[in-house]
This record gives sequence, structure tokens and C-alpha cells, in this order.
Amino acid sequence: MLRVYLLATILCFINHVDSKEADCFPPEWLKSVSLSVKISKAGFHRDLQYTVEWSDTDHDVQALLLQKMPSGVYLDEYQLETLRRDTGLEVLLDSKVDLEAPEYLSSGFTALVFLSGAREAVVPVHGRYHRPSDSSERVRVDLERPRLLLRSDQCPGVRGVVVDAPCTVSNHSICSWMEILDLEGDAGLSLELPVGDSSMIFSVCVVTVLTTVLSCVYLLRNIWRHGSF
Repeated sequence: MLRVYLLATILCFINHVDSKEADCFPPEWLKSVSLSVKISKAGFHRDLQYTVEWSDTDHDVQALLLQKMPSGVYLDEYQLETLRRDTGLEVLLDSKVDLEAPEYLSSGFTALVFLSGAREAVVPVHGRYHRPSDSSERVRVDLERPRLLLRSDQCPGVRGVVVDAPCTVSNHSICSWMEILDLEGDAGLSLELPVGDSSMIFSVCVVTVLTTVLSCVYLLRNIWRHGSF
């Protein structure tokens, strides 16, 4: 009889824990989660504006955005570090980014945008130089819609699609995040960047060489006339 009582107690405890974990992100609450992404500014220097919204809940919720960046753009890790100190922006890059390389010598990477305590973030993104073209004045760079991950320290159990990712921007430990699928809103974003006109290469080179030669001749002439040897 004692064994039956203990077994019933354990089963009730397990059911209670499962029920608590299941109620952490119930399906009804997940329907309130939304994500919007916008691009502001123009030219090579833009801002990605992220906004995540959900209905009120009785536990803390942390959000993480996984944004894949194509080779046509880059994030400046030094600028991100300054923004982290000044504004609290938390962005982690999954690989080293060459700030000087053009688009055709670069590779894509992933930016992890942490929204701990905030539901908005403005991330500066910069366009890379592309190869000159004789057919168009602009090139289009497409950005995929970011993946949205959620977790809560008060709910250790994660259900649904589980993704292992850093717990914080310091990247000292890995946590299990729940990916939110089937979000309503825009699919992806794109931005247009100006490119050089390849038909002007010859004329630009000629003008540059002539300007350089004439400047050198002018400087040498003045040094010869007014200099002391």
C-alpha cells in the first residue's frame, strides 16, 4: 500500500511539473507573438529596426534573433561594442568579419541579436562595394527574415523546435531556446546599393594618371625654382 501511495505521489509531481512547463509558452500565448523588421536610412549605411511583441505573462521572457547576413553587407564589431556600452545593444557575430573586403571576396555570417529586457533593437548594417557594372547603377541585396527564439529562466523545459544557442551576448554558456515558427508579417527585406559604372573605367584611369603627372610636374617645378639644395 505504501508503494502505491509513493508511486501516485511521484506521478502527481511529474504531471504537475509537465503542466507547469507546458503552460510556460502555451499555444494561446504563442499566437500573440509577432516580429517586424524595417530598414531605415539610405546609401551604404542603414539601420535594421527589430520589434518583437507578445501579450503579458507572469514570467520573464528573453528573445533572441538569428539574422543571416549575405556577403553584400557587414556589421562593424567595433561599432557594435561602442553601442553596447552606450545604448545596451547586444549583438554577437558567429564569425570574424573583414570590414575592408568587397562583396565578391566576402562570405555571409549570422548575427545574434539579444533582446533581454527589451523588445526593440536598432542594428547598424553597412553595404559592401560590389563589382562595377555596365548594365545597372544599383545592385539588390536580399536579407532573409530573422529566426525568433524565446526562453525563460523560470521554465527550464523547452518544447517544440529546440535550438541550442548562447544564453547571453557574453557567449559563456549554451541554453536551449524555443524557435517560434509561422510568424505573421513580411517575408524578407532587400536594399539597393549603388555600383560603379564599368564603362567609365578607361576615362577615369586616363584622368587620374594625367592629374597625377601634372601635379608631380607642378610640384617638381616649384621645388626646383624655390628650393635650396
